[in-house]
Amino acid sequence: MKDSCASPSSSSSAVLRAGELEKRSASLLQLWKKKRAELRADGLSLFSPEGGKGAAGGGLGGGRKELRFGAIQKVDCVERTGKYVYFTIVTTDRREIDFRCPGESCWNASITLALIDFQNKRALRDFHSRRQKEEEEAEQATARAPHAKPPTRRPRLARAS
Repeated sequence: MKDSCASPSSSSSAVLRAGELEKRSASLLQLWKKKRAELRADGLSLFSPEGGKGAAGGGLGGGRKELRFGAIQKVDCVERTGKYVYFTIVTTDRREIDFRCPGESCWNASITLALIDFQNKRALRDFHSRRQKEEEEAEQATARAPHAKPPTRRPRLARAS
């Protein structure tokens, strides 16, 4: 299956990249299973390959797994062999999910960049909401004590576009 890429500025529901990954099974034998993958701005969707169990409707049946970036801590353990790149996705609950892809496909880099973008946007959102909350609390304190000296304001940071 050919990989396809879209611009990274797409919305979270838009597919940034689609293609094929192999996921190591959690069974005793730890076999590599091919999965159809869709990378979005908010996570990675894995589907059973077409024709497999639960793959009615083009793989969208019971074989769908979602790895949301909010539950992913990092992409780790990148190792390159002759044919494959092996990497591990570490979740916030410390689970490790092993993947491999053909060396030239660079899925690990695509997932890492999308994860960093997601984490940066979340950090900016958290910073702005925390700053807004602090400003609202300062305004409420000033309204309760009109004769008190207002707290000094920190300089505003320029917003990233």
